[in-house]
Amino acid sequence: MIISVASGKGGTGKTLVATSLALSIADEGVQILDCDVEEPNAHLLLNPNFESSEPVEVLVPQVDDDKCNYCGKCSEVCVYHSIAVMKERVLLFPELCHGCGACSYLCPEKAITEVGRQIGVVESGHANGIDFVHGKINVGEAMVPPVIRKVKDKINSKSIAIIDVPPGTSCPVVEAVRGSDYCILVTEPTPFGKNDLELAVQVMKQMNIPCGVIINRAGSNDKSVEGYCARENIPVLMKILLSTDIAKLYSKGIPLVDGMPEYRQVFRHLYDDIKKAVAVEKSR
Repeated sequence: MIISVASGKGGTGKTLVATSLALSIADEGVQILDCDVEEPNAHLLLNPNFESSEPVEVLVPQVDDDKCNYCGKCSEVCVYHSIAVMKERVLLFPELCHGCGACSYLCPEKAITEVGRQIGVVESGHANGIDFVHGKINVGEAMVPPVIRKVKDKINSKSIAIIDVPPGTSCPVVEAVRGSDYCILVTEPTPFGKNDLELAVQVMKQMNIPCGVIINRAGSNDKSVEGYCARENIPVLMKILLSTDIAKLYSKGIPLVDGMPEYRQVFRHLYDDIKKAVAVEKSR
């Protein structure tokens, strides 16, 4: 089973939920995959022992000046403007390249080949009986999905995979949640939380992924999130109360279920509820 933990905005508590769930069901055989590759932080709570590191590369063009006649065809077909052809020179902008291969395929002189360019790494290890994988994109790189795909290549079909998804609703989120059996959407009881939750729910509907909501920092008088979930028939799976004690644990890198063991059983019940929801969905 693949369970994604996502949110419409950053700072809602995705990593707190993902790590707490993983630790609470570690005896079931669990992987946690941190796909928030621009700023992964699950390792700060789980403190894994890393055992391997693999580069993530994308293919970019390389021009053979002896074959090139500067016809400009490659520049014409590149929709990302990563190639500019001058009178007797070709300028390459590899950071803009999306690796589509059109330039090398359509070059009439066969002057373009593709070479690998490293944009990040994927690191794997273990933590507290949990298989741990995360990706880290190099500073300044814009191509996030290839790193996420490399992380997801590590999914073990025999384990419960918990994916810590990037915040928001853009391409990295879509890539991270793709193929999930269920998505937990973590939000907060504020107008901003409700607005971004609505966007995230629309993404899940478009992708046909069943979802439920966890309200973090609950306890305020703002009931708009609960009202929205009721109207849309979206289950509220759990509420995590607003607490300075939880904030102190998080600031010290202590997982919630270690610092407050009473939450361990709550997260086990959460997993049971998700299993039932997935079984119902698959029976339809």
